[in-house]
Amino acid sequence: MIKLGNGFSLGEQKEKLLQLCKFKEYEVFKVYEDAGISAKDMEHRPAFQEMLADMKKGKINYIVAYKLDRVTRSVRDLEELIAVLEKHNTYLVCDRDDVNTSSANGRFFVKMLTVLSQLEIEIVSERTKFGLNGAIKFGHLPRYYFIRLQERQ
Repeated sequence: MIKLGNGFSLGEQKEKLLQLCKFKEYEVFKVYEDAGISAKDMEHRPAFQEMLADMKKGKINYIVAYKLDRVTRSVRDLEELIAVLEKHNTYLVCDRDDVNTSSANGRFFVKMLTVLSQLEIEIVSERTKFGLNGAIKFGHLPRYYFIRLQERQ
């Protein structure tokens, strides 16, 4: 199984992960792609949900991803994912982060990377809100946004 995300092109990531699977002698069951969908949460990703269903049916032993933040950036989602992985004897391998959840150290490292990814998302969100509020305060309305100035009766 291979999970892809953004960063390098999907084609480049897929090629790299297929090479990794060949090197590690993993049989590729299926390539799951949620192109253009954020890894902010797992719930709204159809291919990811399909992958989890296949894993629960015992079709997958390893989930191989280019980077951990392509799998999830949510600490809550990661905790749920690790619990499901452990229940179904499945491991997560992330090439660029050198992550493998088959060991205690690997699971610890995955958690630390996810905490940092979630922090990054929250900081960007705070900065964006601050910037938009400042722009509005000084009379610069954001493009392509609608601001309700008064409620209709």
